[in-house]
Amino acid sequence: MSALQTEGRVLTPGLYHFDEIEVGDRFVTSGVTVTETHVVNFAGVSGDFYDIHLDDIAAQEAGFSSRIAHGLLGLSLADGLKTRCPVRLQGLATLGWNWSFRAPILIGDRIHVEINVVGMRQTKRADRGIATLALTVLNHAGKTVQDGETQLLMGIRNRTE
Repeated sequence: MSALQTEGRVLTPGLYHFDEIEVGDRFVTSGVTVTETHVVNFAGVSGDFYDIHLDDIAAQEAGFSSRIAHGLLGLSLADGLKTRCPVRLQGLATLGWNWSFRAPILIGDRIHVEINVVGMRQTKRADRGIATLALTVLNHAGKTVQDGETQLLMGIRNRTE
């Protein structure tokens, strides 16, 4: 089930600064198919060689139909889909994540991300603001597999001092 808001603007491709977005704005990323290569490479980079990611029998014994992707791989792919989306937010830094893993991501699943602007606040510096984004990661069946929020420090295009 999608958590994408139905009110507010659907952002079109382009670069958006903090002062060019508002609460209620939303957009959807393209998708990516999670492959065995993603899972094996992520295991090598992260050092997480837990059996349910690399061994079909161990995954099945744990109650899964097959090996599952690392939860943090799903988060990493979601952030990558956000940053390479034609709707580009002029981010300076990610300040934090509050994230939940709702269902396993299986090798072969195609995921995409629905993104909503749910909060905004000006910083003490006149040239920066913080946007809170709600992200929902859905698989090809439309099931929410991960969701949460991130705080993005953004630059301001038209600052007034």
